[in-house]
Amino acid sequence: MIVSNRGSVFGLLRWQWKKAVFFGLSAAIVTVLHKYADIAHILLPTTPVLVVGAALGIFVSFRTNSAYDRWWEGRKLWGQLVNTSRHLTTQAICYLGDPAAARALVLRHAAYVHLLRCLLRAEDPWRDEHVVRLLADGERASLAGESSPTHALLHRQAEALTAIAGAGALDERRLQSFDRSLATLLDVQGGCERIKKTPMPRGYGMIAERLIVAYGALFPLSLAEELGWGMIPINVLVCLSFALISEVGRVLEDPFTLFWNGLPLSALSLTIENNIRQRLGDRDIPPVPEPVPPGILM
Repeated sequence: MIVSNRGSVFGLLRWQWKKAVFFGLSAAIVTVLHKYADIAHILLPTTPVLVVGAALGIFVSFRTNSAYDRWWEGRKLWGQLVNTSRHLTTQAICYLGDPAAARALVLRHAAYVHLLRCLLRAEDPWRDEHVVRLLADGERASLAGESSPTHALLHRQAEALTAIAGAGALDERRLQSFDRSLATLLDVQGGCERIKKTPMPRGYGMIAERLIVAYGALFPLSLAEELGWGMIPINVLVCLSFALISEVGRVLEDPFTLFWNGLPLSALSLTIENNIRQRLGDRDIPPVPEPVPPGILM
């Protein structure tokens, strides 16, 4: 995720240079033809083209707003995961009374968070250094055969707590409190999986891209007579703005991607591990990553 406000126009042009060149060339061709050839019969009236541009702007903005809603929902879900993780750790330390049982539950939960991060980013969790560090070989091997290893890990948490309650070390009221925390974790996981596995309708992006390209070719025909050579930068500015807004919507659509505007799941998962293991008194905890140039936090 970008955490720096610094940016450059040239960076945007490098990102969308092909479209910038197309918009500039289309305006240049129309301007040259208008200056040196008779194309008055194909020039377009200004008002209808501007109305189409306004409608296109609304359509592109609607898609981007919908994509941002998905991104923001993902961030809220991970914020809920952070808070629930802290609460679960406090419950384990204060309610169980057995430091070894509390440590096992907290470390298993830290592994769960890293495992969820890997699955949302389509990474191999069994090669992730943090999952390998927190789960024993036998536990990793048994989870590897599960269709939902994160759910299986939460199920083991529930089994461990039920066994402790069955031994008389955890009363029914506190067991129900643990159960609510585990249910919240399942809700968070389900919300993240819904976002990940339900993309926006493909037609949104395809139609927006085609319309922007078409508008970039037609817009110069409406203002070439009034603006002359000034039509070239105007066409690039207007149409590239549409293209950039559309592309921002595309990259926000999947908030868990490793692209530059994806959520910083690595930082969030290590923040959770730091927070909950500090409650155990641990000191050998991996540090939370800092933003890397040019201001991107993973």
